[in-house]
This record gives sequence, structure tokens and C-alpha cells, in this order.
Amino acid sequence: MFTKTASAELDPERLARPRIAEGVAVQEPLEAGAPWVIHRGGTQYFRVQADLARLTQALDGTKDHEELASALGSPWTADDVDVAVRKLADSQMLDDGTKPKRRGRRVRFVPPLTVQFTLLRPERLLRLVLPGLRLLAGRGGAATALLCALGGLLALALQAPAVQQALGSPLPPSTYAGVVLGVLATTVVHEMGHGAVLTYYGGRPTRMGVMLFYLSPAFFCDVSDGWRLPHKDQRVRVALAGVGTQWVIAGAAALTSLLIEPSTLCDGLVIFAIVTYGSGLLNLLPFVKLDGYLALMSHLDIPHLRDRAMTDGRRALARILFGGRYERELPQLPWAAPYGVICLAFPLYLVVMAANLWGSAFLSMGAAGASLLLFGLGFLAYHLGRGAVGLAREALKAGARLWRICAVGLCAVALATACATLVHLPYTLTGGYTVRDDGRTELLLPTSADRSLVRSGARVRLVRSGVTMQKQTGTATVAGEQAAAATAPLSMLLPVRTQALPMPVISYPLDVAAISQDRTGTALLDAGSRPLGEWLYVKYVAPAVRW
Repeated sequence: MFTKTASAELDPERLARPRIAEGVAVQEPLEAGAPWVIHRGGTQYFRVQADLARLTQALDGTKDHEELASALGSPWTADDVDVAVRKLADSQMLDDGTKPKRRGRRVRFVPPLTVQFTLLRPERLLRLVLPGLRLLAGRGGAATALLCALGGLLALALQAPAVQQALGSPLPPSTYAGVVLGVLATTVVHEMGHGAVLTYYGGRPTRMGVMLFYLSPAFFCDVSDGWRLPHKDQRVRVALAGVGTQWVIAGAAALTSLLIEPSTLCDGLVIFAIVTYGSGLLNLLPFVKLDGYLALMSHLDIPHLRDRAMTDGRRALARILFGGRYERELPQLPWAAPYGVICLAFPLYLVVMAANLWGSAFLSMGAAGASLLLFGLGFLAYHLGRGAVGLAREALKAGARLWRICAVGLCAVALATACATLVHLPYTLTGGYTVRDDGRTELLLPTSADRSLVRSGARVRLVRSGVTMQKQTGTATVAGEQAAAATAPLSMLLPVRTQALPMPVISYPLDVAAISQDRTGTALLDAGSRPLGEWLYVKYVAPAVRW
């Protein structure tokens, strides 16, 4: 139920006449059969039995354990009170005489990689829209929302060529800006949807703001008060309300794009709809602390499901690798250990996929972009190393032999070394190309690019790049190894249709074999294959240190 610390550190006098800490409050059930909840600081909620909740309410610092047992009546005894008080002390629920820490009221770090910045308390605002929400909460409102979301998917399917064109072609900066603003506004409405449904059921959303979620900006609405709701299906609806709201907006955008003429506005609506549908689908994945996980946890009615499943998964891995005896956190769920292993690995998958999708764009921005990318990957590597150390420590506590832990560690290092030297990957240098007014075609590379990789006769693919798709439009070869300093607009290195924002580049002459229809675009230079270790260094480390 609670996170354990050391009750022995509390002053014995304060343990003898306990008082609840500032910021700790007990909330009574919303209706008969609903859970009692103790919350700490308005951000951490714990469901407790009614007897413990009543004991917590009675801790005013004036009564000892005998007096508390007498006030509470049967079946409480002084020994029972002593055990309960120590549990509350272990959970930092009791006043220890120190001044309460004020940090976390506006800024809060949520392990492993989320920072939340509280901007407002949305309770009053959401109560203003409660009458309108009651009108939409019936079957008619739900049917309309479902038709809009499904109709948007059908609209995208009916204009598949336009979708492919929008995703595979560069667009003006104004279109990208409109999509970004639309996504941000939709994310705000998404979070308001969580809070509105919680308010509809009688709960109280406590905080709303912005956060860095695995280094990506996002919004949040704290609906932890949903644990007070009496029925788990209500908590499931609160968790899924954001995605439902998001998909209705995406459907409306897709249906609108079907009704207007082909234009950059139409392309922007298509991209906005696809991004919004996609982010909603990502939100449903139950392996990170997003809406899908909250819905699963609410449906199973198991608090801290992911953390406890990851503990089971980590212990299962430790038992296989190192041996030892471990207790399960969720013995009632036979799938908890494999689910926990996936939860442990999924953040790694997200970071790798993001690096693969956006890495070329960051590398095209020169040493600054490469440094940002390297920082993100380095932070990931740090967490992997920290996790490995934690796994070994847990194995030692469970009785695993030190020699076996060391042997497994050496095998892991040997395997990683073998992969780094024996596994070869093709290496591609990403840049841009342009056709000059006199007909010359040039390869354009960021100033941080490794010039030693550019060889005469090296094959270059000329590509039209969009937000997520690429299409080869021509081929060429490098005509000479002599680099020349030049400037180029941002559109020659990123999929943006603009002649603004010139930046320094280095250029090489190209012999065009298959003529591209575009005068500018993305260029992919084949630099041969590299061992995995060298490939990682050349792709991610070298550009960041080559200023």
C-alpha cells in the first residue's frame, strides 16, 4: 500500500503521540462502498481500509496509543495502533518535526524521465463546463463521437493519394506551424477531457500543466483523485476520455479535408488528423504511464500495477540469470512478469524509434542538433547501466552467488564486444542536394559531416522527403572530393518548403545518372558498411564533437 522508509528515525515521543504531517489528508468515500483515500501533498493517493483511515483522522498529537485504541473502540488495541502508526511513519505520513518541503508544488520529477510543471488548478474551470458535459454524456453524444472518429478514418482512406502526397512531400513552414499549434491545442483539450469526466463523476482534478515526457514536451492533468470513485468502470472512462476527445477532433479534421480543394491547408489537415490519430493510438499502449496503462490499472483495480509488474519482471530476469529466491509482487497475475519485462524495455524501444525517425533531421542541423541527439541517447545509456547495477544488487539480496553475477556480467560484455565488432551495418551520410541555375547539381552536407567519408564515385540517392515518408526521385555519384564552402536554405537539409533561414554547408559536385524532378531535396550518400561500434561512433558521437 505505502512506500517504505525507516520509522526508527522518527522521534520516539512523536511516535508515542503521533500527529499526521502537514499536507496529508483523509478523504471519505464518495458513496457507500467506495474506498477511503489518504493523499499526501495533493499528488500521491493511497487507498486504505476504513479503520486505518479513521485512525489517521484521529492522529492530532494529543493521544497516546492506549487513548487512541479507546477512542476508536473494538477491535482496536494499543498493539494494533502501534503497528498501524509505524506503517504510517514508514510512509512519511506523520509529523516528524521538520519543516515540510515546499518543492514539487510547481515542479515535480516523476521517475524515470518525466518533469511536470504545474500551471493551474482546473477544478473551478471544469465545474463551469459540467452542465454541457451532462448533455454530451448520454448515448446520443457517445454515438455522435464514435461516428465522427470512424468517419475521419474513412475520409483518410478515401483520399489515400492525397495522404501519401502530404506525408511524402516538403511543406511550407506555416503548414508545419499550424499542425504543431493544432496538436498542442488538441493535447490541452485531451487533458481537459480527463478532468471533465472526473468532475462529472464527482472527483477533483488537482493540477494541470506542461511536462517533459521522455524528453518530449506534453501536457498533463492530474486525475489521481479518481481512486476515490466507487466503481472501476468510472476510472476506466476517466482514463480513456482524453483519447476519445482526441479522436473526435482528428475525425473532424479528416472529414473537413475531404470537403476542400487540394491545397496546403488540406495537406495540413491531413497531417494533423494522422498525427492526432497516431498519438491517440500511442496513448493506448499499456507499457508506459499513459492512458492505456491507467485504463488497464483501473480495470484490474490494482494500484501501482506497472511498478509492481516491473519488479516481478526484473526478479524473473534475475532468477534466470543469477539464481536466488524472490517473492512476487503480483502472484495473482500469471502474466505480470512478462508484462513487466516489456514495460522495462519499452522506453528503450521508444527512444530508438524516435532516434531512427528524427535522427537524420537532428544530424542535418549540424553539431548542435547532433549534440542534442547524443545527449538523449547518453541519458538512455545511463539508465540502462543503472538498471543493470540495480538488477545485480537485487540478485545479491536474494542470495545469488557473486561469482555467477560476475560471470554473467563478463558474458554480457563479451557479447556486446562481439556485436560491436562482428555485426556490420550500412552507413548513410544524410544531407541535401540542389540544382543550380547553370545546371550543376551539388551535394550539400552540414559542416559537422565527416569529409573523409565522401569519395569520388560514391553513390548518392536523391530523395523527396516529407514528414514521415521518402520517395527516391533520382541517383547520382560524387564527381570530386574537393569540398567548397557554401550556404543553403533550411529546405535543402530538412523537409521544409522555404528559401529562408540560410545556414553554412559544404558542397561537392555530383554527376547525375537519373534526373530528379525536384531542384532540391534530400541526398543520401552510401558510405559503405561499418562494424556496429564504429557505426554508432561515426553516426552519433563524431558529429557532436566536430564543431
